[in-house]
Amino acid sequence: MIAVQAVNKHYGSHAVLKDINFSLAEQGVTALIGPNGAGKSTLLTIMSRLQEADSGVVMLDGVDVHKADNAQLAKKMAILRQDNTINMRLSVYDFVAFGRYPHSQGRLTTEDLTHIDQALNYLNLTDLKDRYIDELSGGQRQRACIAMVLCQNTKYLLLDEPLNNLDMKHAVDIMRLIRCAADELQKQVVVVLHDINFASCYADRIIAMKDGAIAYDHPPEKLMTQEIMRDLYDIDMSIHSINDKPVGFYHC
Repeated sequence: MIAVQAVNKHYGSHAVLKDINFSLAEQGVTALIGPNGAGKSTLLTIMSRLQEADSGVVMLDGVDVHKADNAQLAKKMAILRQDNTINMRLSVYDFVAFGRYPHSQGRLTTEDLTHIDQALNYLNLTDLKDRYIDELSGGQRQRACIAMVLCQNTKYLLLDEPLNNLDMKHAVDIMRLIRCAADELQKQVVVVLHDINFASCYADRIIAMKDGAIAYDHPPEKLMTQEIMRDLYDIDMSIHSINDKPVGFYHC
């Protein structure tokens, strides 16, 4: 279980996160949504200990992530950052294989090779595995980054805007993969999304942030209302049920 307890963060005098509290079970899909500057990415980096909170604590299976052993934490939690600038001259295969480092320390086993091949296959990268990362399109590089995170095979996945640079087909494929990882592989996936309809259709729970605080925390069918969307995004939307999922349409 992940437990975020009384987390606060300031940049100078500006409060970026204000008393954040919630807990997540070991399985499911949790979407973080909200307008730009709401604190979503900052929260995710603190949860993965890429930066420290000013106060509060993040517990992972009963252990403070900022006090956890690096190697053990990397076997339990993987993160896809929003900024994935890649300056290395590596093949797609070798890049994805980095996801196995916490397990193999660079000495790949048969099990490692299986995870690498599965990740390449899931992300439709098998035909590109011998290409260099810097030769790929933005969308292809994003899929390679997701494949590396998936290859790490952790219980918890933290994904910061994984749909960046993806066309509609691959965005849907990634969301289906996220849903499959939770349902079939018993993972807890925390994903920052700007598309509220993807959040509504694929997440079990949506945590909506505004001005550095948690404004709403509900399942999609309760969170997707005209009133909440107007409060979060200052835009009028109509909500309709499509295939038993609430879907929002903004007013032109």
